[in-house]
Amino acid sequence: MAENENVRFVSSSIKLPLFPNPHPLLVFPNLPFARQTLASNLQKTREALLSVISSISNLRKQSLNRLPKPPLLCSSSLSLARSEEAGSSPVEGRESPQRGYLPHRQGREDEERVLISEVLIRNKDGEELERKDLEAEAAAALKACVPNSALTVREVQEDVHRIIDSGYFCSCMPVAIDTRDGIRLVFQVEPNQEFHGLVCEGASVLPSKFLEDAFRDGYGKVVNIRRLDEVINSIDGWYMDRGLFGSVTDVEIFSGGILRLQVSEAEVNNITIRFLDRRTGEPTTGKTRQETIFRQLTTKKGQVYSFLQGKRDVDTILTMGIMEDVSIIPQQVGDKKVDLVVNVVERVPGGFSAGGGISSGITSGPLSGLIGSFSYSHRNVFGRNQKINLSVERGQIDLICRMNYTDPWIEGDDKRTSRSIMVQNSRTPGTLVHGNSQNQSDHGSVTIDRVTAGIEYSRPFRPKWSGTAGIVFQHAGACDEKGKPMIRDSYNNPLTASGNAYDNMLIGKLETVYTGSGDHRSSMFVFTMEQAFPVLAEMLSFRRVNARARKGVGIGPARLVLSLSGGHVIGDFSPHEAFAIGGTNSVRGYEEGAVGSGRSYAVGSGEISFRMFGPVEGAIFADYGSDLGSGSKVLGDPAGVRGKPGSGHGYGAGIRVDSPLGPLRLEYALNDRHATRFHFGVGHRN
Repeated sequence: MAENENVRFVSSSIKLPLFPNPHPLLVFPNLPFARQTLASNLQKTREALLSVISSISNLRKQSLNRLPKPPLLCSSSLSLARSEEAGSSPVEGRESPQRGYLPHRQGREDEERVLISEVLIRNKDGEELERKDLEAEAAAALKACVPNSALTVREVQEDVHRIIDSGYFCSCMPVAIDTRDGIRLVFQVEPNQEFHGLVCEGASVLPSKFLEDAFRDGYGKVVNIRRLDEVINSIDGWYMDRGLFGSVTDVEIFSGGILRLQVSEAEVNNITIRFLDRRTGEPTTGKTRQETIFRQLTTKKGQVYSFLQGKRDVDTILTMGIMEDVSIIPQQVGDKKVDLVVNVVERVPGGFSAGGGISSGITSGPLSGLIGSFSYSHRNVFGRNQKINLSVERGQIDLICRMNYTDPWIEGDDKRTSRSIMVQNSRTPGTLVHGNSQNQSDHGSVTIDRVTAGIEYSRPFRPKWSGTAGIVFQHAGACDEKGKPMIRDSYNNPLTASGNAYDNMLIGKLETVYTGSGDHRSSMFVFTMEQAFPVLAEMLSFRRVNARARKGVGIGPARLVLSLSGGHVIGDFSPHEAFAIGGTNSVRGYEEGAVGSGRSYAVGSGEISFRMFGPVEGAIFADYGSDLGSGSKVLGDPAGVRGKPGSGHGYGAGIRVDSPLGPLRLEYALNDRHATRFHFGVGHRN
C-alpha cells in the first residue's frame, strides 16, 4: 500500500486507503456459506453475451430477404450473408460489399465466412486506449481475428472470450464497420479499474499481513481477474492448510479501485456430548461426567472450527483410556455457524484380570523368572476418569502388592496437573547387585524387602514436554531365602548403609520427560533427580541423577535407533540401590547385573530393525556398558568381590512379534568374553 495514504481498519483489521467518495460498505446482505468469486460472475457475463449473439443472429436471418445489402456488424455479433442472397446491385459510388464475403461453407450449414480487412482494439467509445500495454494484451489474446482473414461468427465469439479470459477487461464488444477497403472489425473493450485499496469482511483469524503480501504487487495496477482468482485460491488454501473451515464467498470492485472481499468462517456455535451404546450404536446414558470430557477439548465456542484441532481433541479424549471410540461431527447452522456433536462410546470401566511377566532378577531355575499377576482396576471412578488399581504379583521369589490411585486432572486446575498416590510392599531378588556372575549358588541368595509409599504430581508444560514432582518414603532391607533379615552377605559385606536391618529414606523427586511421536523408536529424553532428606538421624542422605535419551533415524525400509543412559549417586545409599549393568534391558550377552554395579554408569546401544513378514520384525544390535570405575566406591564393593568386570559389550540378532501382551522379544547375543546367551522379554526395551 502507498505510504502516504490515510489508513483505517475495517472489520478484520485489513488496511484500507481512504478515498474521496466512499461507496457505502457498511451494509451487506447475508451471504450463503459457499464459495463465489469473480470467476462465477464472469461466466454469467459470457452466457449473456452468447444469448445476445444468438438473438442478433436470428434477427439478422429473418431480415436478410428485405435488405438490399448486409447491414453493419454490431452488438458483439457478425451478420453473415451469402452473395446470392444480397438481392441488389452495389450502391452507386461504393464498391460492392459482396467483395468482402465468401460463399464458402464450413462446419454447420448456417456458418458462413466474411472477409475481414482490418482488426482494431478500441475503448467503449471507439477511441484509442490510453494504455498501450492493455491494447497489446487484448491484441495478443486474439487467435482467429487477424487482418485479411475469413471469419465465422463462432470464431469472433471465441476471440471475445479470449480477451475476457486475459483478465484485464470487464467487457468486450465486437463491432464490424463496412469500409471501402472491406470489413473493419473493432473490439471495443472496457479495462478493469486500477487497484487502490482493499476491504476484507468476516476474516477473524486470517492474518492481515498475509493479505497485504498477496495484494502488494497489484497496488496501482489494473485488476487482473485471473490473478485475483489465484489470490482467492491462496486464501482458501491458507484456511485448508490449517484445517480451518473458511473461504472467500464474494468479491466486488467499487468505484475508486476499491476491492472488497467477503470471507465466511465457520464459528463453533454449540458443542454437545452424545453417548452411544457400544453394541447398538444408539444414544444412551453415559457414566462419565460431561465436564470431564469438555475439559479435554481445546475447541471452544466462538472459535473458527478446525478439523485438525478436532482430530487432536479426539486423540486427547482417547488417551483418557475410558473411551472405546470418539468422533466429532460438525453440523452447519445458518450461514456462518457450526454445531459440534461429540459422539463417544465408553469402554467397560474395569474389572478383574490375570497375566504374567518376566522378572529381571531371576535368570536361572526351572521357571526362569516367570511371574504371575492378578489385579483389579477401575479406570473411571466417580465418572471423573480417576483410576484405581490393586494388584498382586507372584514369582519364584518376587512378591509385589501394589495399590495406585491416579487423578489425571485435578479438579479446578487449569494446567492439567495429575496426582498419583502409591503404596507398595515388595520382595524382589537382590541378584542384580549381590549376585555372582560366575558361581552364584555358592554363596546363597539375597532378597530385598521394600515398603514404599508416595505421592507425585505431573504436568505438561510444553508440547511433548512434561514434568513430575513427588516425595516417596521407603523402608528397605535384605533377608535370606527364609525371610530372616540380613545385615551382611556371605562375603561379610554390609547390605544396608545405616548398619541396621532396614534403611529408611525420604526421597524428593523431580523428573522431566520429552517424548516425540510416542512411538518407542522415536526421539525421547528423560532426566530424573532424587534427593534423600535426613529428616531423622537414622535416615539416609544422598543425591541421585539419572538420564536416558533415544533417537530414531529411518534408513530406507529399516530404522536405526540409538540410545544412551547414564547416572551418578553422591552420598550414603544402600548397596542394593547401586546402578546394575548387564542383561536384557542393558548389555545383552550378559546375565542381569553381571557386567557390574557402581555409583556411576553409562550404557549405549545401537539397533537396526526391519520388517520381515506380517507381525514379525527382525533386528541386529550392539550394546556397551561401564560402571566408569565406580564399582569399588559402593559400600562393600559387591561387584568387585564377585568378580564382575565393570565394563563389557555384546552384539547379536533377534526377532520381535506383535502380540496382545505387547511385543514378544527373542534375542541371541554374544559378549566380549565369548559367552552366548538367549534373552526373552515382553514389551519394548527400556
